[in-house]
Amino acid sequence: MIGFLRGRLAGKHPPALVIDVGGVGYELEAPMSTFYQLPEVGQDVQLFTHLVVREDAHLLYGFASESERRLFRDLLRVSGVGPKIGLALLSGMNVEAFLLCIEAQDVESLVRVPGIGRKTAERLLVEMRDRIRALEEAPAAAARAVGGSARGPAAEAFAAMVTLGYRPVEVTRLLKQVETQDLATEEIIREALKLAVSK
Repeated sequence: MIGFLRGRLAGKHPPALVIDVGGVGYELEAPMSTFYQLPEVGQDVQLFTHLVVREDAHLLYGFASESERRLFRDLLRVSGVGPKIGLALLSGMNVEAFLLCIEAQDVESLVRVPGIGRKTAERLLVEMRDRIRALEEAPAAAARAVGGSARGPAAEAFAAMVTLGYRPVEVTRLLKQVETQDLATEEIIREALKLAVSK
């Protein structure tokens, strides 16, 4: 399994891109959420990757963040959802917006994404809701637990710390101990990390 690629961005033509790693050009497909964060061609880039092996091809997908890749992998476990739909969803909304749709059971926002029909959207709401609850990763719920807004600095700090590898339950406990009011996202993360290393 290829976990990530770090190299020079040799070309980008959505949804395809090429990364030159030591003279070897890796072809990948990526969602628009990742394309928006890519540097100019010729500059260095690092992407998290997911490899799909089929009888007729090995397909490599690239993501700007671990949270994008994790959501993509969860989507592939949903019946009837393949890489094409996974890329479409991540191109139509970011990870936080998708999780908020699932928590709110917002089928209308999902069907606005090109390629997502109502049946697929309803299946996503059912299967992803259970998966997200099991992982305790719904950002809006965590934001409420720490007294923040679903889209405010506390929620952003929560998502960032989960991406860093902290368990959602642990992040919620840490953020409850931080006076998050009037603090920027970076300051909240800094204070939470101080608490984490001092315990």
